[in-house]
Amino acid sequence: MSVTEVEAPARRPAKPVRKPPRKPRPAPGSKRFSPLRVVGSTIVWLFTAGNILVLYWLLTASFKTPVEIFTKPFDLPYQWFKVGKPFRNFIYAWNNAGFGDAVLTTVVLVGLATVVTVVVSAPCAYALTRLGVRGAGPMTNVVAIGMGVPFQTVIIPLFVVLSKVHLDNEYGLFLLYVALSIPFTVFLMTGFFRSLPDELEEAAALDGASPMRTFFSVMLPLTRGGMITALTLNAIGLWNETLLAIVFLKDQAHFTLSRALFTFYGAASYQSEYGGLIAGVAIVVLPMLVLYLVLARRIITGLTLGAGK
Repeated sequence: MSVTEVEAPARRPAKPVRKPPRKPRPAPGSKRFSPLRVVGSTIVWLFTAGNILVLYWLLTASFKTPVEIFTKPFDLPYQWFKVGKPFRNFIYAWNNAGFGDAVLTTVVLVGLATVVTVVVSAPCAYALTRLGVRGAGPMTNVVAIGMGVPFQTVIIPLFVVLSKVHLDNEYGLFLLYVALSIPFTVFLMTGFFRSLPDELEEAAALDGASPMRTFFSVMLPLTRGGMITALTLNAIGLWNETLLAIVFLKDQAHFTLSRALFTFYGAASYQSEYGGLIAGVAIVVLPMLVLYLVLARRIITGLTLGAGK
């Protein structure tokens, strides 16, 4: 038998490769159980409940007598309502803490500082994100680093420098408020300008608009949500600022609300007027709390947009 006539051994058919069964995908509306999600949700709800409890205590204690504050901390106020003087603590705090002048000073100082901060930061953010400036990336990082520098570490040099030029007063405090708020505002506004399509600038350029005209007429109106978010967050932060006001404000006629409350704390504690002291805290806290609740949705939308871009 020749070699060519030898039949080749028959090949066995290859076994089909069995793929592991796919795990069924969860329905779009269903949520998979996650221990980490449960722990995170529990922490968030506990934190929220704690803040609501503190707010409830603050509101009720501001209408109570000192005895009720310590003996019935979580009960509803009774004594002042019984004698027909429910706002006695607020009247005492307003008259003895000098809140009348402090409200005017705080509104003017914080209002001007927030507006100037946004006016300066918006063109800066636009130039860093839309004009193709050389070194825009590193400069943006430098601005972002400025948010991480705590002003408490430079407060003594700032006081020494400003006192030498006679700005250790409300004018110097205004400059500090603007300077310390610019890094965060620029970082926030860059997210809004990056989210705008390039076609808007191209269309404006075809119509013969200059970069400045494009910024004011086209781009800036579209970032109105970002500007409102920046104004609100800066106003809340500056309204509650205390340390710089303590260091730079010496004239009681120009105290801010937080500075006046700090001075009122010593007098109220000495006279055991804890109801008036808590009412003073409520006067300082409640305006910004109401502002945040009114603009909460817009603030959250602005922050998520800025962070996502």
